[in-house]
Amino acid sequence: MNAVVATSVFAVFMVAAVVLGLLALRGRGKGGGLAEWSVGGRSLGPVFIWVLMAGEGYTSFSYLGAAGWGYNYGAPVLYVVAYMSCGYAIGYVVGPMLWGYARRHGLVGITDMVAHRFGRPWLGAVVAVLATVFLLPYIQLQITGMGVVLSVISYGAVSLNWAYFVAFAVTTGFVVVSGLRGSAWVSVLKDVLVIATLGFLALYVPLHYFDGYGPFLDRLVTEKSDWLTLPGHGGGGSGGSGLGELWFISTTFLNSLTVVIFPTTVAGYLGARNADALRRNAMYLPAYNVLLFVPMLLGLAALFVVPGLAGAESNLALFKLVVDSLPAWAVGVIGVAAGLSSIVPMAVFMLVIGTMWGRSVLSLVPRLAERQKSAAQVVVVVAGGLALLLTYTAPNTLVRLSLISYEGMAQLLPMVLLALVWRRLTFRGAFSGLIVGVAVVCVLVFSGNDPLRGVNAGLVALAANLAVALAVTFAGPRDADPRPDAEVLADDPVGDEDEDEPLAPTRAARGASDHRV
Repeated sequence: MNAVVATSVFAVFMVAAVVLGLLALRGRGKGGGLAEWSVGGRSLGPVFIWVLMAGEGYTSFSYLGAAGWGYNYGAPVLYVVAYMSCGYAIGYVVGPMLWGYARRHGLVGITDMVAHRFGRPWLGAVVAVLATVFLLPYIQLQITGMGVVLSVISYGAVSLNWAYFVAFAVTTGFVVVSGLRGSAWVSVLKDVLVIATLGFLALYVPLHYFDGYGPFLDRLVTEKSDWLTLPGHGGGGSGGSGLGELWFISTTFLNSLTVVIFPTTVAGYLGARNADALRRNAMYLPAYNVLLFVPMLLGLAALFVVPGLAGAESNLALFKLVVDSLPAWAVGVIGVAAGLSSIVPMAVFMLVIGTMWGRSVLSLVPRLAERQKSAAQVVVVVAGGLALLLTYTAPNTLVRLSLISYEGMAQLLPMVLLALVWRRLTFRGAFSGLIVGVAVVCVLVFSGNDPLRGVNAGLVALAANLAVALAVTFAGPRDADPRPDAEVLADDPVGDEDEDEPLAPTRAARGASDHRV
């Protein structure tokens, strides 16, 4: 009976989310073109941008993975709060800059920006392929998270394998139809539920299991002190996790830089009506990070209530606390909040992959050049299918998947960000650095050397990337690009914002990237 009640509540809210996404398209014609589907027609106001970008930051990783890492290690998971807060500060400058650059030249993503900056359409295709490789683990992360949620709240009636498939099917159908605008609307529902459920659990769990925060924190300090300092539980000495001070600092630094050029973050930037909406959100978004402390704390509470969870099982720490003590309808509501925390970011990730391929890869094929949106929607289904296959064949803990994505995406920093503010960086330099960075991060991660002597492997690879990019740039010839700086470089569009209508692509932009429509 409990399984029926909880899963019914979950199903009703999932249907409501899909309906809400469809309602978002009212008055938009027949869904519009690629820009309407992928960046919401560049017309989302401050509230929708806030909930959309908060939705990307607060995922199933935050709901389940943060609790799991709190359970396994403790203090090292605080890197999430640190890098997201620093990333929002950097985004205050970078967000408006990328928004202005894309708007000025009629671009819809980082692959477009790279192709336009270096005047090589095929380079956008290369970046799209690389970005897809490093984004797939994040989609896998969300499928895993939602699958775990559905399986647990059904009290085991739905197997993990079927739960993973449901997560894939619901999200794929949702994003193909509703696009970015639908994700923004559903983010409102998700945020209301996340804030309400985490606020309730922050009070309920300590009171129910420990008679209050005082006894809980006293037991934590007395019995689990290793979890309260770096490198966390089991992290010291040879053979430990290596999650010490160097790892914490290097990971926070790397991820705070990477998050501002993450394709999904950029999709949020480009969906804004104006640059001021991005500046305001950069100031307000860190407040959302307060919520991250709750699952971390609940993961520590689970140490006393459900001891003995190991590996990927630790992702169940939060839900193990609630399934056995709350009525089924409450379990269902909490499951909905966690499920939507998977659907919203997974939808944006799949949408971004589809957009990159539709715009920068498949559009190079003449017959597909005029059908970018439909091509992108097909890619969404394929990408989701690949992530589902990875979920079945190569499962991993949620935090590990998150770190791999960031370490790989970080290698695009010089080509995407440095190139837009420094004209001297040449194509040869940026491309050579990218090859070296990707090679180094792959070798370190797959050989088990992450972190390397306590330093995040992605930062080691980025250092090699930059060194090669600068060496090749200064040693080789300058790029023969006749376009003026204003056509190639990005700047902060202060005082140059038209809220009503995006600018049309410039003639030079069309010439540099003639596969765009």
